[in-house]
Amino acid sequence: MDLALFDFDGTITDRETMPDFMRRAVRPRRLAFGSVLLSPLVIGYKAGVVPGTHIRAAICLFGFAGVKVEEVQAHGLRFAREYLPATLRADAMARIAWHKARGDRVAVVSGGLDLYLRPWCEEHGLELLCSSLQHRSGRLTGRYDGPQCVRRRKAEAVQARFPRGEYGRVFAYGDTPEDRELLALADEAYYRWQPVSAG
Repeated sequence: MDLALFDFDGTITDRETMPDFMRRAVRPRRLAFGSVLLSPLVIGYKAGVVPGTHIRAAICLFGFAGVKVEEVQAHGLRFAREYLPATLRADAMARIAWHKARGDRVAVVSGGLDLYLRPWCEEHGLELLCSSLQHRSGRLTGRYDGPQCVRRRKAEAVQARFPRGEYGRVFAYGDTPEDRELLALADEAYYRWQPVSAG
């Protein structure tokens, strides 16, 4: 059996989906205040000065601290069902189908949130390694539950879940520098759908 590892945003989809999820899931007043208060961080991120992990952590903390888990889960389910289908790349979905037809084990490995990725992956019969948010007593703290699933954390999560010796070949697909460590695990790697040397 072979193993196929797919980044989500920009690889399976044609855009970054987490910002769109936040716009739909964060309460309107928080969203309005956050757009102003966090704008320096967003500008820094777009300029390449502020790391993506920092901006994502700040947005989640501001947007979700104290919010009921079930409220945000409902947004995640709706987002997976109603929004994500229009963002999917036909070539990516065809490749996923090809791997599944071969009997490969197929997993999404993403820095995105399980709130919307889990229902989407369950619908498509895919395994999932991703970031998640901490919660206590039924409410989100706004903080990540462990490290964000990016860069080397992607590779570490894969190695913990899928021991290399159990698979014939490993395929990996990504589209940003945050996927490089993931691609390095592969016998056959694709960056922005172009084959690259890896593993």
